[in-house]
Amino acid sequence: MRRWFALTLTVLLALTMTLPALAIDRPFPANILRGKFTPGYFPDITLDGKPRQLSPSARIFNQDNRIEMPAAVRGADLVVNYTVDGMGYIDRIWILTADEAAQPVPAAK
Repeated sequence: MRRWFALTLTVLLALTMTLPALAIDRPFPANILRGKFTPGYFPDITLDGKPRQLSPSARIFNQDNRIEMPAAVRGADLVVNYTVDGMGYIDRIWILTADEAAQPVPAAK
């Protein structure tokens, strides 16, 4: 029993140490824009100091690429990538890590 536990623990430890090395870059769409985001009361937000609105189906992705609820986002002037829908609403926001923010915005194809 102890041997099985030690083997399982060793495998789990090795797996958790290699997972960050297997991380992939987040795929951003070709029509991505970059700005500084400050959340407000849904659907109101501020992008680059200008008032904007989230679409009813907006999604906000955190640095781990998990969906955040608009009310759970805290901070001001967060560097983000975002997309705009056909009506002019912000429909997707990706809160960037420091490494992602240092990269230039991908050019539209």
